[in-house]
Amino acid sequence: DCHYKGSKDLLCLYLNNNENSEMFLGKSLRLGGSSQIHESAANSCGDLSAILIENMPIWAEFSSTPSNKTSLMSDWETKLLAIINETKVENVTSFAGVPSWMLVLLNKIIDENNNKSLLELWPNLEVYFHGGVSFEPYKDQYQKILPKKEFKYYEIYNASEGFFAIQDLNYSNDLLLMLDYGIFYEFIPMNIFGTENQKAVQLSDVVLFTNYAVVITTNSGLWRYLIGDTIRFTSLKPYRIRVSGRTKHHINVFGEELMVENSDAAIAKTCVFLDCEVKDYTVAPIFMAGKNKGGHEWIIEFKKPPQNLQIFQSKLDETLQSLNSDYEAKRFNNMTLNELKINLARQNLFYDWLKENNKLGGQHKIPRLSNQRDYLEKLLLMNS
Repeated sequence: DCHYKGSKDLLCLYLNNNENSEMFLGKSLRLGGSSQIHESAANSCGDLSAILIENMPIWAEFSSTPSNKTSLMSDWETKLLAIINETKVENVTSFAGVPSWMLVLLNKIIDENNNKSLLELWPNLEVYFHGGVSFEPYKDQYQKILPKKEFKYYEIYNASEGFFAIQDLNYSNDLLLMLDYGIFYEFIPMNIFGTENQKAVQLSDVVLFTNYAVVITTNSGLWRYLIGDTIRFTSLKPYRIRVSGRTKHHINVFGEELMVENSDAAIAKTCVFLDCEVKDYTVAPIFMAGKNKGGHEWIIEFKKPPQNLQIFQSKLDETLQSLNSDYEAKRFNNMTLNELKINLARQNLFYDWLKENNKLGGQHKIPRLSNQRDYLEKLLLMNS
């Protein structure tokens, strides 16, 4: 129930902030997962977004595109073509989905219809509701295909386990923590996460700008469950947060405490500075060996590559230091860490990796940071 309540609250907050909205004069383009159900002896499970689409109220189905039949297709590439054919005749005023996969769809729509921007096809577009991955690395690319100052971006924070927070103001980077969705929250400071001294604090005891792992107990039966995300509070009255990363997707091999929030922001700032665009990336540590110092090794797939990769590499390293004081300390005079290293990925490398692992579309994501080299080594092998 919290997912439907969250969706209704999201619409109410958006409409309250935008009284002249004409969103409901058109349809919302949605991008959900597959309806494929995995059966076992004890239970059955499937993609949450597909389950939600199948059980939407009738009014929501009438105001959405594509049809349920198309939305719930299992094959991602077949689904893309079906969505393009079905939606090009609609008056689309909003869209909703994961930024990475939505960008793939929108670029495909532009190409198939020979448009320069989405506004040529859908001039009444006004808002994009997004979540699932950080929007920061994709923001500049969205603004280029949606060149409309009044266009709004509204972020949500939810997962299969619950619906947690909603952007409640126009042009804000903060999300309002929703406290009436049947979820009891606890938080573990990341500086003690995974240690013998690990201890959760309640909502009343959190402090601003500290990274916490999120623990939830819900009325659906979860008990002190770690959802795997990290957040930090930007306001305590009311409680507003930003999602800073994942408990498993960070790098702290050398005490640098690098979070996805840092790497996403550094990529975005460097791309703006050097006029380039990144499609996807992942990072892993270079472990110390003998007298060799450690470091971070990146593999980046560009949509628009920089003129000089070495300049991009140095600028990215410099920007990371400005965003993360722990990383800066380890980089000082190359004392612990050398400058980061970038591998240039061939086109569609990450797409091919996801396809090989049966993870196209839906809620599947590229792991951004890891304390191990498994993801990176596989990608480097596919890139050779």
